[in-house]
Order: sequence, then structure tokens, then C-alpha cells
Amino acid sequence: MSKRRDEQVAKIKLQLDELNAKMDELDAKVKDAKDDARDKYKEAMGKLRNQSQLAVAKLDELKTSGEDKWDATVAEMEKIRDAFTHSVHYFKSQV
Repeated sequence: MSKRRDEQVAKIKLQLDELNAKMDELDAKVKDAKDDARDKYKEAMGKLRNQSQLAVAKLDELKTSGEDKWDATVAEMEKIRDAFTHSVHYFKSQV
């Protein structure tokens, strides 16, 4: 992989790692919530974890994509990352 590609992959990985760390912080807050709210938060956290898995899978695909599919894969990765970021921030605003 070229240096540019390596840097781009590393940047996206760092962003995903930061989002996952925020999710862990939110998960800790959810444990202190009341029972009825906790169930709602657990469901939402499950959806966030699924988005995280999707983002990691797309990152793995990005790492191995050829030059012919690089731009398209980066665009898909950015959409997934942006949706994941939005979801984490929205969930954080609800906790």
C-alpha cells in the first residue's frame, strides 16, 4: 500500500477506535440508568455495536482493496463512518 493509503487507513482506524471508546463510556453510564431506561439504552447500544462491526468490516475491505476500487471503497467507508459517528453522538445526547 502506498504511504497515502496507509495514512488514510490509519486515520479512519483511529476515528473508529475513538468512537468505540466513546461507546464504552456510554455503556458505563447506561449501567447507572433506571431499569426502564436501561433496556432502551441496551437496545440502542446493540445497534451501535452492529454499526461498529460494519465499519470495522468495511475498514478491512478498504485495507485490501485494489487501486481500481479504492475510491469507491473509501466513499463507502466514509458514509459508514459518518453514520456511525452521527449515531454515537445522537445516543450520547440521549443518555
